[in-house]
Amino acid sequence: MAEKSANEIPRDVRAIFQKGNDALIRENYDYAVDLLTQVLEKEPGFYEGRKALRVAQARKAGSGGGFFKKALSSASSTPLVAKGQIALRTNPADALNIGERILNSDANSSAGHRLIAEAAVALDMPRTAVMSLDLLFKNNPRDKKIAIQYANMLAETGEAGRAERIMIEIANANPNDQELHQALKDLSARKTLSEGGYDALASGQGSYRDILRNEKEAVSLEQQNRVQKTEDQGERLIGEYEARLKTEPNNLKLMRNIAEIYTEKKKFDLALQYYAKIKATDAGAGDASIDAAIAKTKSRQFDHQAEQLDATAPDYTERVAQINAEKQAFRIEECRKRVEKFPTDLAIRYEMGVLYFEAGKITEALEQFQKSKNNPNKKIASMNYLAQCFAKRKMYPLAMTTLQEAIKEKPVFDEEKKELVYNLGIVFEAMEKQKESIEQFEQIYAIDIGYKDVGARVDKYYAGQ
Repeated sequence: MAEKSANEIPRDVRAIFQKGNDALIRENYDYAVDLLTQVLEKEPGFYEGRKALRVAQARKAGSGGGFFKKALSSASSTPLVAKGQIALRTNPADALNIGERILNSDANSSAGHRLIAEAAVALDMPRTAVMSLDLLFKNNPRDKKIAIQYANMLAETGEAGRAERIMIEIANANPNDQELHQALKDLSARKTLSEGGYDALASGQGSYRDILRNEKEAVSLEQQNRVQKTEDQGERLIGEYEARLKTEPNNLKLMRNIAEIYTEKKKFDLALQYYAKIKATDAGAGDASIDAAIAKTKSRQFDHQAEQLDATAPDYTERVAQINAEKQAFRIEECRKRVEKFPTDLAIRYEMGVLYFEAGKITEALEQFQKSKNNPNKKIASMNYLAQCFAKRKMYPLAMTTLQEAIKEKPVFDEEKKELVYNLGIVFEAMEKQKESIEQFEQIYAIDIGYKDVGARVDKYYAGQ
């Protein structure tokens, strides 16, 4: 069952979804839960609808009820858990709905989230599975089964890098667990395949092996991209690919494979030579992703230089600062050239704005973000940075209205909206509007007490009342 966007669901279901969102904004959580549950019963693959329901469930849980109410909810959900487990074997879609009914009564039910995760995996709905696995993993990070499943689902959604980091941490904590280390190797292979543009998983088109020409090449690429690959494997792959280049001199994928292996082996000059060969071709000259790969390789070269320094040397701090300054200057200049080369690519404009912002060049950053906000995929993020630029200029009214406009664009209280609301709280604080400031932090506190320093801020405020 494919996961769907708002544009892919029928108009009548979209109307119910909008009513559910309106009820959520008006803090009528019971009605919001009821409407959004109806939406998912009609369109179980509607991902944004499920995210909105999750917010409504959390807010409903936080709006009232003490120990006895929670105990009653837990007791009443027990028969549903058993029913859901039976449905999971025969009708995963039904199990998914049962799982939501459990969460409607107890938003933090581990049994409910496990049921939803299992059903979502069975239905090939990785983003839905990740929502529940995220909570399960946070509640019990030592559960090996949950950790592996969580990492695999993250990789399915295109977050192979995050998945790999999770598995590295768990594998390091359990050095003798071969299952964990094998899971880490598999994820490492998938991560580099994804970065190389060969991963069709995120688009739902199949596994990464599906896009390779044969199983032999699949094994070679898996070996290429494993974190724990040996020098011999790397050299063997380079030898294999360079031999193939003699008969396939125009195979840009082979050149890129070689460049990526050299980068992993920290032989950056050799990697850059192959990228230069790609750039010399007609196809490579107009490929913005190659420019980005070159920039990433050179950035890693700067990092490697810093890693080679003697940390006990008296001038260590100064030398690291110098390398970091050179790296920052290089990234800005390289990105500026890409902006000139691809002036209509607003994603590069956004990247340029972030680099300027990090360098403290606020005027230059403002110019880029004002342009990049016209990219629908970068609009909210650009407005967030615009507001921060205004705030650094102490233009707080402009920062406030920019953030409020961005927040209106976000009906679902996801991580991006949390950051917007948090930044608005900071702006109100700078404007000495304590009441308005704490109201922003309270919104986050109600659903995620661990977000940044929100918990400490709200607790301190009420302790002083």
